[in-house]
Amino acid sequence: MPRKRSTDEGDELLARLGSLTAQARERAELQRSQVELAIALQRGMLPRDLPEVPGLHLAVRYAPACFGLNVGGDWYDAFTLPDGRIGLSIGDVQGHNIEAAAFMGQVRAGLRALATVTSEPGELLGRTNELLLTLGSELFATCTFMRLDPATGVLESARAGHIPYVWATADGKSGVADDEGGPPLGIQEKVDYTVTRHRLSTGGVYVLLTDGVVEGPSLSIEDGLDQVVRLAGIAAVAGLEAHALAAAVIKGAESVGHEDDAAVLVVGLDGPCVPGLDGAGVQP
Repeated sequence: MPRKRSTDEGDELLARLGSLTAQARERAELQRSQVELAIALQRGMLPRDLPEVPGLHLAVRYAPACFGLNVGGDWYDAFTLPDGRIGLSIGDVQGHNIEAAAFMGQVRAGLRALATVTSEPGELLGRTNELLLTLGSELFATCTFMRLDPATGVLESARAGHIPYVWATADGKSGVADDEGGPPLGIQEKVDYTVTRHRLSTGGVYVLLTDGVVEGPSLSIEDGLDQVVRLAGIAAVAGLEAHALAAAVIKGAESVGHEDDAAVLVVGLDGPCVPGLDGAGVQP
């Protein structure tokens, strides 16, 4: 009889282990499905096409996070405004899940809709901020919005808590923009966002990005921005195409094992388009 009790206890233990294994498998499958759904939802909300304007070069890249559920919040956008100028936006929703991906879609759609009423960057971010506050969500978003006149190169921008963009000119100058920024969207009522005006020179580039591009386990934001500044400077001086620069910037983020989504929007004006820049030497 003692042997039978021992056998029964062993069978019960095996059954419990089998149940725990099945539960772990189910959780892993659920997590994988959630990741795939969040990525598919996010990709489906990003623009399929970019404006085609003579002399204006636009390029975008997006890379999902490398680990876990860290997907869903980053976006980029470029669209033609009612007056013929080009609206450019890039942003990042707080949170990394399906809810963040859905909220990202609301922010991007809200920006586009409100841009038909006003495309002045500061006012547009202010109105978008008020719109998000009415949604009652606990999420918030950082964002940079630019309005570019391709005919003159005049570029106006406003920033809501977002990481600064990078610029470079064909004569070898490059750096990180020092535009004054305001708080993220969806946190504080009645915010005034400062507008900064620049002129995008012939052959110059602007690189808009999210923090997943310039921050990782082995890379600080400062070092990551310096890395993008170097790449943008090389591209502008050499007359490299916007798509090559965008690819190199994303490759640099992937090379340091970024743990967050990474989105890049490159804007160039009237520069020669010469393929090249394979991302070599992008390690900090």
